[in-house]
Amino acid sequence: MMKFILSLLFMIPLCFTGNYWLVQFSFFMLSFFFILNYSYNYMFMSVSYCLGVDLMSYTLILLSFWICALMVLASEKLSRVDNYSNLFLFLMVILMLSLFITFSSMNLFIFYLFFELSLIPTLMLIIGWGYQPERIEAGLYLLFYTLLVSLPMMIFIFYIMYMYKSLDFYFLNFNIENVYMYMSVNLVFLVKMPMFMLHLWLPKAHVEAPVSGSMILAGIMLKLGGYGMMRLMVIFMYLGMKINYIFIVISLIGGLMVSLICLRQSDIKSLIAYSSVAHMGMVLGGVMTLSCWGMWGALVMMLAHGLCSSGLFCLANINYERLSSRSLYLNKGFLSIMPSLSLWWFLFCSSNMASPPSLNLLGEIFLINSLVMFSKWSMIPLMLLSFFSAVYSLFLYSYSQHGKFYLGLYSFYFSYSREFLLLFLHWFPLNILVLKSEGLSLWI
Repeated sequence: MMKFILSLLFMIPLCFTGNYWLVQFSFFMLSFFFILNYSYNYMFMSVSYCLGVDLMSYTLILLSFWICALMVLASEKLSRVDNYSNLFLFLMVILMLSLFITFSSMNLFIFYLFFELSLIPTLMLIIGWGYQPERIEAGLYLLFYTLLVSLPMMIFIFYIMYMYKSLDFYFLNFNIENVYMYMSVNLVFLVKMPMFMLHLWLPKAHVEAPVSGSMILAGIMLKLGGYGMMRLMVIFMYLGMKINYIFIVISLIGGLMVSLICLRQSDIKSLIAYSSVAHMGMVLGGVMTLSCWGMWGALVMMLAHGLCSSGLFCLANINYERLSSRSLYLNKGFLSIMPSLSLWWFLFCSSNMASPPSLNLLGEIFLINSLVMFSKWSMIPLMLLSFFSAVYSLFLYSYSQHGKFYLGLYSFYFSYSREFLLLFLHWFPLNILVLKSEGLSLWI
């Protein structure tokens, strides 16, 4: 693992050479080198110092490398107008470094430290390259929601060290039946996921962020919460059996309400952001069932959502760069102007509603199985959730592609091959990984 950290550190001087595409190429090369480390073994592999990867952290690190490479590809405009592109690339590398150590850490304190550190580059992305003045407020939302609930987790870590004399994940084989401890460790993950009622920072941050900020938020940041919960839920097994149903109810009913909120959105980015909350609600429900099916489904859904949501934000940005508006009332009739892009809108909207052969479908099958096994009453919200997920995806597609296009369009330019490549590299793994999905379920 240290070789990848050293490679990322060597990329820092590259950021200031002014060669934008060299950094992007380096990200892609690192992701391919990381694929060579793949192993079907469910134990921690490639152990060096306090770092190591099992199959769960492996897939999430690979997703991080991939999304970071695509973020640089999507933000080509920064290089073209020279909007502090060197600083942007530097932030990318620091963010990737912190995410890499977060996912590959085998020590609870190192995990916590870099979990919080990854917040700072994201905050700088939103405040530095966001579009509207409200980005300051969005950044504060993001910062304070996360920092306020992360302090109890630090106290929990000190308590674990004091009582059990070890913070290694490998030795977390005891059971804690203290509700305060349960809440102090899980609240930070619930905000990060985000759970319904703790989700208000997310739509605001997404709407104000540049395309790269939205991609990293949707693609990786929401997954930190799910990853942490899947790692630490093992020490709350007995207590979880008693009180997890509360969170399952909140996440399913919340997902349903958020799906209805999606239908009232006129802002494309806001709609995609709210759909993220609905999807992560299902992931949270799956993790809280504490079953194999739930854990498998949560990992598959997190990967699928990372690629699909990120691709949708790229599409929204492609429209925004041409119209300078994210409003669905102005982004209409694209089928007659840009038919080649309409295909990509269709492909991503269909993946978003979990149609085959996307990973979203596989994840939803796993999650629905786990939740129905947990309680037969969960069939009702799950049925409505699946239905409304199709409704808002179709709403997004039909509203943006059909109808009469905006007559205020003075000039218009077509898509670049860079944009098609960007969308293809989101969509291809999302629909091909289904064929080789056993690696996503062997980690338990």
